[in-house]
Amino acid sequence: MNVAFKTLGCKLNYAETSTLENVFVSKGHSVVEFNKKSDVVVINTCTVTERADKECRQLIRKALNKSPNAFIIVTGCYAQLSPEEIVSIDGVDLVLGSKEKLNLFDFETKFEKKGTPQIHVSPLSELSGFGPAFSGNVDGRTRAFLKIQDGCDFNCSFCTIPLARGESRSQNINDTITQANHLVENGYKEIVLTGVNVGDYGKKNGANLIELLKNLELISDLRRIRISSIEPNLLNDELLEYWISSEKICKHFHLPLQSGSDDILRKMKRRYSSTDYKNLISKIRKSSTNAGIGVDVICGFPGDDEKCFTETYNFLNNLEVSYLHVFTYSEREKTPSINYDFRIEPKLRFLFSEKLRTLGAKKKLEFYKSNIDKLQNVLFESSLDGNKIEGYTDNYIRVRTNYLPELENLISKVIIKSAKSEYCNCDVI
Repeated sequence: MNVAFKTLGCKLNYAETSTLENVFVSKGHSVVEFNKKSDVVVINTCTVTERADKECRQLIRKALNKSPNAFIIVTGCYAQLSPEEIVSIDGVDLVLGSKEKLNLFDFETKFEKKGTPQIHVSPLSELSGFGPAFSGNVDGRTRAFLKIQDGCDFNCSFCTIPLARGESRSQNINDTITQANHLVENGYKEIVLTGVNVGDYGKKNGANLIELLKNLELISDLRRIRISSIEPNLLNDELLEYWISSEKICKHFHLPLQSGSDDILRKMKRRYSSTDYKNLISKIRKSSTNAGIGVDVICGFPGDDEKCFTETYNFLNNLEVSYLHVFTYSEREKTPSINYDFRIEPKLRFLFSEKLRTLGAKKKLEFYKSNIDKLQNVLFESSLDGNKIEGYTDNYIRVRTNYLPELENLISKVIIKSAKSEYCNCDVI
């Protein structure tokens, strides 16, 4: 059968989708693009924002318009939290929760529409244990996601992730190294370590992230290790020093901030202050002046009025970071913040978000321009159109140059020549 996949949300979701793709292929099925006609459609969902839920519903309808007889499977965080809402959408055949999705074939093998949707969603109390080791490809055979951790114990007041994925748990080091070796043997040059709270790795099984990184670095043909995201309070001095000194760990830090207002950070139940965050950025910049630093920020949280937003805007404007990921706050059921007073009008939330997105675009372009005429190592991916090829630098700059087939899956030295909003042009040395 032809099977189409669509993923919403975080890098962890993409890793899990790729795992499912590999399972289908191993059973003789073919993976096709989402916009192609297919026999089976798998949608792996996110539920961080209301927009993610809405997008999921739109994708289901889009899939059915293209393939009216397709067997529709919905899984992921939205499926875990709102399965009844999903099966109310005409055409959905199977809803799988967080525990069930990687064992999809235990619940369905023939993929024949029955008219009555099935729901298999375990309660939150059963979301324990890490499950099978797995990984997923990002872009052909160059970079791969490797899931090392799942769940979260932090319980920020706005977040549904602990409700959808359960408590923090980690894959053991031996399984992770085995999986990483398998990826390298299959041609991957870069591994992106993913999880809900990667910095929490190993806390409950006697390990830690530094120990894992040291073991990964021993894999001779693994050229790059990239850490998808890490909580600011978990990037301590020891880890930062090791990270910066490593020849294999990318000098790319994605550090969720969420707000530059200490009042809002406290209401969010974040575990640091704006001063803590600023000091961490300063430490990174002193150690690695050209590191790429990304920031998550939420606009319109209860109480995040004009005064608090201005604090956040000014804080970020003066912070030496490379790009922003901006989210508009939306009320999520069963989170503490849904009951907070001083809600912000939706129009104001979107206005704040647009202002920060504009600021983020400005910072990204400035960072790109600061790298003009600098020597960088780029892992090139595959041809865009037969004429150009793209890849990423160590510090997460997307670069583009004229296509040569020998560049694919090769780490090459380049000189960045010019900067645009989404990528830089470069010359290969």
